[in-house]
Amino acid sequence: MTVRIEPDGIHLVGRCSAEDADALLVALQEQPGCTVDLGAAQRLHLAVAQVLLAARPPVRGVPANDFLARYLLNLLQ
Repeated sequence: MTVRIEPDGIHLVGRCSAEDADALLVALQEQPGCTVDLGAAQRLHLAVAQVLLAARPPVRGVPANDFLARYLLNLLQ
């Protein structure tokens, strides 16, 4: 599973598909203010990015993907 809920936050791992947007949204609704770790994310479907942009959770970690690191991370911080 690419959306992992851990005690220290929500981790996005590997290639997150459109189906992962639902899991991420539910996790963010159940744990408001929870930090999302993007450090292990390789790719994010636009639906996942939209959830992040709408919810604006605290984020940490820098994705290995240059596009995500350069553009999405800047929008989220």
